[in-house]
Parts: sequence; C-alpha cells; structure tokens
Amino acid sequence: MSLVNVAGTDEQTGRMKQMVETFCLRFPVLMELTKPRIVTMVLVAAGVGFLAGSHLSISPLRFILTMTGTCCFAASASVLNQVMEQSRDALMKRTSKRPLPSGRISRREAMIWGYFLLVFGTLLLLSGGLVEALKWAFVTWLLYLVASTPLWPVSSINTIVGAIPGALPPVIGWAGATGSVGLEAASLFLILFLWQFPHFLAIAWMYRDDYRRGGYRMITADDSTGYLTALHSVAYAAVLVPVSLLPFQIRLAGTIYFLAALLLSLYYLVKSIEFLRDRNDRTARRMLFASLWYLPLVYLFLILNPLPA
Repeated sequence: MSLVNVAGTDEQTGRMKQMVETFCLRFPVLMELTKPRIVTMVLVAAGVGFLAGSHLSISPLRFILTMTGTCCFAASASVLNQVMEQSRDALMKRTSKRPLPSGRISRREAMIWGYFLLVFGTLLLLSGGLVEALKWAFVTWLLYLVASTPLWPVSSINTIVGAIPGALPPVIGWAGATGSVGLEAASLFLILFLWQFPHFLAIAWMYRDDYRRGGYRMITADDSTGYLTALHSVAYAAVLVPVSLLPFQIRLAGTIYFLAALLLSLYYLVKSIEFLRDRNDRTARRMLFASLWYLPLVYLFLILNPLPA
C-alpha cells in the first residue's frame, strides 16, 4: 500500500470519526427537535390502533416495525414543521427557546435530520412489507406539512385541517396490524379527530396573546370574549359523546368500554360547558386537563375490553 493510499485512508477515518463525534454532540438537540412528547402521543394512538386491529394477537416484529416507522415519520414531521415555522417560533415566548430560533442548530442540519428520519422510516416499513401503514404514514406526514402548517398564519380553519393528520395515527397502527383500513379504523380516527378541538382550543385561548405575536391565525384572534372558542369546544365535545360509542356499536369493544367512554365523554362535555359559561384561563385549563385524562382512559378501556374478531 502506497503512502498516498495510507494517507487517504487515515483522512477518511478522521472525517468519519469527526462526523460521529459531531452527531453525538448534536444528538440531544436533534432529539429535542423531534418533539418527544408529541411523538409519544402519536405512538400511543398508533399502538392502540395496532392492538385493536390485531385483537391482541400480536406479531412482535410487525408491531416493532410499525411503531418504529411511525415514530420516524412523526419525528420527521415535527422537525420539518419547526424548519418551516422558525421565524414565527422566534416571536413567541413558549417557542422562542426551541433549537432553531435559539440558534442551537442550523436550518441545514435540521432539514438533513428531518429528511433522514423520513427515509429511514420509509425503509423500515417497506422492510416489513407494511405498505398500507406506509401509505397512511406518508399521507399523515404530507397533510401536516403541506396542508396544515402553511395555513397557521392564514386562516383559523388551520385547526380543522390540522386535526386530520393529528387523528390518523390509529389508522396507521390499524393498517400495520391488518394490512387494510375499514370502519373500525374510521371510528378510532373520528374519536381522536373530535377530541382534539376542545384540547387545542383551550391551548389557543390560554396562549392567545402569544399566538397573536407569532402571527398565527387562530379562532381566538377575533374572539376577544372567548364565546366562539368556547362554543366550538362545546359543539365538538357534544358530537364526541355518540362518536366515542362507535367502537361498541360496531362490536370492536364491549360493555365496559361503552360505560367508560360514555362517562368520560360526558365529563369532557361538562368541562367544555363550564368554559362556555365562565370564559377565562382557569376554566380553559380545566378543560385542557380533562382532555389529558380523557384520551388515555378511553384507549385503556378499548384495549382492556375488546370483543372477539
């Protein structure tokens, strides 16, 4: 081996070592970019969809690949969403310390990380033959970044459009378990779709000044009294009551689920009515807390009380 070849090999090794060291140093920031709490919520919803679709007869490899692939798609969407919203995030107190507006990572690095996660998630799902899950994962990713994110500074309809990709994770999970999507997956989609509105409207009301500073066109922007915000919350919570019972009606879940879903949905509705009657941050926060209890408990009873396929 010539000295030139040895020098070239040493140079390549040095570059590789430097790349690994840089990645390790950047890793905590890269993970922060993925919004781990949101990704966790996505995984819980996808996991429920998978468990419900498999009727607890789980293929471990199929489950792992579905969850890992979904995780990558959700993380990629979170990263690229922050790339798109960097300038607006810098204007808001609750987002100004994120990695991009705070300057802890460059836009280029974030984009590379976001697209790497997308490609890696695609390869994972393809490796398991999970084509249907891949289709719904990509639809979710595309709707979030192409349809939802650009609407935030344009129109308050952004909440409705954003709720569509936000409600698709159970569909991805169901598709991963069964290879198809039907009425059962649609019922899980509708529950999550409707649940989001009182949840997000509570946040929009509590942080209305911050959203206004960031240039986000929320319903609260032209609703100084909070009446329209609260009225929408009540309307969606009211529709959620019968919709939450769909898994029982289509024999996806049993009587215990029926009773739990009914009581939880009525409680959620009561908290939204309280917000309508007395529109302030305190009642909005109570409605938000009710939403945080609602979803995991509904999911828990759905999984604990399935009906045979």
